[in-house]
Formats: sequence, C-alpha cells, structure tokens
Amino acid sequence: MHMNRKRLLGLVCALGLAIPIVSGEAAPGKVKPKVKASYPKAGVLVWTKVAARTAPSRKAPLVKVLEQFRPDYRPTAVLAVGEARDKKGIRWVKISMPMRPNGKFGWVKAVALQLHPVHKRMVIDRSARTLTLMKDGKRLFTTRVAVGKPGAETPLGRFYLAAAFKATAPVLGEYAFETSAYSNLSEWPGGGIIGIHGTPNPELLGQAVSHGCIRISNPAALRLKRAAPVGTPVSIIA
Repeated sequence: MHMNRKRLLGLVCALGLAIPIVSGEAAPGKVKPKVKASYPKAGVLVWTKVAARTAPSRKAPLVKVLEQFRPDYRPTAVLAVGEARDKKGIRWVKISMPMRPNGKFGWVKAVALQLHPVHKRMVIDRSARTLTLMKDGKRLFTTRVAVGKPGAETPLGRFYLAAAFKATAPVLGEYAFETSAYSNLSEWPGGGIIGIHGTPNPELLGQAVSHGCIRISNPAALRLKRAAPVGTPVSIIA
C-alpha cells in the first residue's frame, strides 16, 4: 500500500527532527550554549594527596597539601565554591580550606575531587542566637543556640560541616558536628575547631557561654543528624 504524499512528508519531517536529538549534534551553523556550573558543591578527595594552591595553576604557591583521609580515617570532606581553567585548559576548583586563618581558600585540580551539588545551608545568627537550616532558599527549621563567650567569640564567616559523629563526651550532648571554622582558642581540642553539638544543659541556650562552639538542644542535634549532611555550607553572621 502506498502512502499518500501528505503522510510521507510528515514522516520525513519527523525523522529529520529526531536525528539531532538522538545523535546529540547541534543543527548546522549553530553552537551549543555552554552550561554554567552551579556552586557550591560538596564532596571528597579521590587522590591520596591533593595540593591546594593560591591560584588555578600548578606554579602558584602552595597553601596546603590535603590528605584523602582524616586522622580518624574518615574521608576528607570539601566544599567547592567556584571553578576556573588555566592556560592549558585544565579545570581547577576553588575550595574552602579547613585551616587557620578562617576564610582561607585554595585551588585544586578538579580531577582530584568527587563533587555533588548541595541544596541545603545553615545560617547561624550570633546576635539572635539562632541556627536556621535552609533548603533551596526555604527555611526548614530554626532552633536556639548558645555561642562563644567574650574573648572566645564564635567566628564569623562562611564555613561547612567537615564531619559528624555520635558524641561520647557528655558535654557534647547526643550528637555533634565538626565545622571548618576555628576558635580564637588554639589550645582547645583539635586546635580550636568549632563544633556544633548538643548539650546536657539546655538552660544555657540563648547565652554566650561556650569556648566558641555552637551549642544546641539534643533534639535539634538529632534532627540535624538526619537533615544536614557533611559538606553542608555554614554561614555565621553577626
């Protein structure tokens, strides 16, 4: 049976439109638009050692060599905030450095990392004494916190959750997080690493009483355990 001319023309047109879609090729004379990478992203190191530098170039000064695993054998978590390419076209990623001084960044080769987009972020308001967890710009929940006392103030800036663990010391409550921020007190455990953790003394919430860490209620800590994965960005504001 012969197709009529109208049906044949329709079939040819349909096939002509389908070919670029299946092959993934752009139409002649047209250039594919570049997709802009979205940041921040969180992830881990896939190389044993990764050199972080001051600029996206292997000739730039060294900031620090990162190890694939932490001293406690957990993977080293990173937060990436942007990317660039060097003169040879090699892609580099800008990461937040978990070290003193606070607010330091480093550039590492993109192939040394395994990253994924992050949709949640934590905002700690030091003056209001609150912690708010957000997802895609929408508030999930807010809880009261205790912050650092005078002389040991909780530092301001942009950080991230570097680790999470079930607390064994009663002072840390039911659950705790390690951040990439550091306290003014370098002699504090871990060299002064700022933590976010539960507390056996909820009556102190809303006050400035800690050595820089952020204390939250035990129910809030357990809620964050489920809702805030390692790599979550943390903004501490005045």
